Amino acid sequence: MARRVMNQRRHMGLQQLSSFAHTGRTFLGPVKSSKFIVDEESRDSVLVSSAVRLLESLDLPSATGQLLSEAVRAQHSSYRTGTSTLLFLVGAWSSAVEECLHLGVPTSLIVSGMSEGLSSCIEAVVSLQLPVCEVFDRVDNTETFSGLESSSVSLCPFLQVPSDTGLIPKGCDHKDGASQSLTVSSLPGRPVHSAELVRPQAPGAADKSLSPTPPTPRSGLLADSRRRKSALTHSRHCRRLALDQWTSRADGVLGPRGAAAPHTHACSDLVELAVGLSHGDHSSMRLAEGAARLQHRQASAHQGGLAGPFAFDISRVFTCCLPGLPETFSCVCPGYVTVVSVSSATLLEDLQKQPLRVVLIEGDLTEHYRHLGFNRPANVKTGLESMKKLQQDSSGSLWTDRVLQVLIRFSVNLVLVQGRVSEHLVEQCVRSKRLVVGSVTGSVMQAFAEASGAVQVAYVTQVDEDSVGSGVSVAVWRSVPLEVRDGINRMAIVLKTEGINLVTVVLTGPVTAQMQTREDGFWTCAYRLHYALKEQKVFLGGGAVEFLCLSHLQILAEQSLNKRDRVCSGGLHNTSSWLASSLALYRPTVLKCLASGWHRYLSALICNTASSSSELEAQTFIQYHLQHATDSGSPSSYILNEYSKLSSGVFNSGISNKLEQIPRVYDIVTPKIEAWRRALDLVLLVLQTDSEIITGLEHTQIKSQESEGFLFL
Repeated sequence: MARRVMNQRRHMGLQQLSSFAHTGRTFLGPVKSSKFIVDEESRDSVLVSSAVRLLESLDLPSATGQLLSEAVRAQHSSYRTGTSTLLFLVGAWSSAVEECLHLGVPTSLIVSGMSEGLSSCIEAVVSLQLPVCEVFDRVDNTETFSGLESSSVSLCPFLQVPSDTGLIPKGCDHKDGASQSLTVSSLPGRPVHSAELVRPQAPGAADKSLSPTPPTPRSGLLADSRRRKSALTHSRHCRRLALDQWTSRADGVLGPRGAAAPHTHACSDLVELAVGLSHGDHSSMRLAEGAARLQHRQASAHQGGLAGPFAFDISRVFTCCLPGLPETFSCVCPGYVTVVSVSSATLLEDLQKQPLRVVLIEGDLTEHYRHLGFNRPANVKTGLESMKKLQQDSSGSLWTDRVLQVLIRFSVNLVLVQGRVSEHLVEQCVRSKRLVVGSVTGSVMQAFAEASGAVQVAYVTQVDEDSVGSGVSVAVWRSVPLEVRDGINRMAIVLKTEGINLVTVVLTGPVTAQMQTREDGFWTCAYRLHYALKEQKVFLGGGAVEFLCLSHLQILAEQSLNKRDRVCSGGLHNTSSWLASSLALYRPTVLKCLASGWHRYLSALICNTASSSSELEAQTFIQYHLQHATDSGSPSSYILNEYSKLSSGVFNSGISNKLEQIPRVYDIVTPKIEAWRRALDLVLLVLQTDSEIITGLEHTQIKSQESEGFLFL
């Protein structure tokens, strides 16, 4: 971790936040750099590629570090994405708050000004939301993205990511069904400079004409800021169309007059949305997309072939990590894939030839397990317990025999256990041709209960004919080459039954240290796809939303500066005139400092994508667009206009007729906004805590001229 000098006379908490956050700078953007965390005592090391794994590996004994870790974990557990953004903005806004303090802004005005500024940004970025149905509609006119093979273009006006860096797929399979084996592989790449943004195409390719495409809307914005419900009226396609040709539908989204109701989209419509949400991790998104397609196919088959609205139930998707195998073995499978000991190979050969009867145990399958809430009577001893030392072995054997008797009585040959399983019982079950699988998640248990008709029980003694399910099949996942099989003492099996809505993503890799990173990458992509389909809206990606926040705050700061002599009465009806005038006086400074955090974010994002050779070049690039956006009078229209250039022929001389095949970049809405809020809330919490500590130490000894910008009320 980077070492930074702490100024003891300044806010220690803010400085610590800035120092911690600086370590996660390389995790921003599609081109991430992993880090090795080394233990100074044991010299053990761990490879991390995300903010949440970084903070888990670091020793953060201070209260500030614990608060930062809790905020990142909360974001990760809720959304599985946005943690790198949260971590970076915490550091950027901590530095911004320190700058405000250095300029003499009171703490209370920093809190109110920055909160007001972020709320205004959240309302402003609604104009960059795009309904998912428009993404689907765009695919109707796009066959493949194979044109990316011969051209290198910008994914958006503010982040130039060349296609040969491996961040853009060279080709996509758009079949409606999902095969049981979806093979992916990592794509090699190299960073390039912005001068290589547009590359001439091969001769002869420019002779093909552009296929006509229907126009799409771009018009006004309607939003209810109180309920934070937004109605999208901007289209990122930005094709010119008169406003009077569009009317507001019942759902608040603008659509063409006389247009028919939205049709149900097929699995093939998912392609551009998945590519746009991959953010460079295309192999993980391929798996997430395959899981969504397979789940949709299962739901359609269950409904008799009627395809309902496209949805992605993340609770019925699971991962199975198999280190030591080639990455090409990664795939998406229907059913539940888990690992068992290779000693069960002979048993599996017998079981896969017949339908299995299954029992579901929702607790541990051990002799001394008792359900949650069980209270053992006090001061009561049985004869068996008093002779426990003498009869320990016989007691265990007796319990195992009783369990086997129950399984034999009801012809059960498969037991799924949510908790731990007695090793002795597993061995005895293998000998009697019965398979026991432990550590099964609750969602898997519920899925098998619904599909097989089984009823979950807490103890084996509760098993009866009505609680036993049937129709489950077991099979070996796939054959493993002999050269790979050596040294692997576990094998993967697939459990499924007719009508079960379960999808397992098998993740493989030759390096064990990278398996956690691969699993995190898959879940990040899966949750992005899940929230995009759930909310039915996405943001324009690639830094467009953050750029709008930056330009919006710059305009607000200029407006506040011009009206400094006026007292802003909005929201301050019950406050004193002194506080109102102070807020009007310091608002431009606070807004500019808040905007500097977005500027740092965009600069780091551009540098990490290798679009700029230096931070100075990135800042110059941002300032160029910022000036033009401010001069235009409408930053959102400027951003939409820059996006429209990808479809209006501005780059035609460089990439010919392949413009309609360029994948767009998207961001999910709620997780991104929540990352912003959590970052600012944490910074302001640490600011107020530091201020209370500072003013509480020698409050009576601090003179007004030594208060360093603090105004004590």
